[in-house]
Amino acid sequence: MSHDQGREKLIRMANQIATFFMSQPETDRAKGVATHINRFWEPRMRRHLFECLDEGADGLMPLVIEASTLIHRPSSQAKPGTSSGIAKPL
Repeated sequence: MSHDQGREKLIRMANQIATFFMSQPETDRAKGVATHINRFWEPRMRRHLFECLDEGADGLMPLVIEASTLIHRPSSQAKPGTSSGIAKPL
């Protein structure tokens, strides 16, 4: 899969999540999208999502952009065995 195809798939997945949460009360939508992505997307996927957002968010629904403030941004290189890409204190 090329980089562009992977990016398109990631955008499509994020938008599908946002589409689902559009049926929820407006006050719960962004939090629902962010919670889903934080729980089910590995750090690499979230990193790629933030790359899309940082490059202008072309193709992302406004709800995904709104939710991005609540999505955990992983470090540039996630360490194996961490769920968020952020090392936990010892």
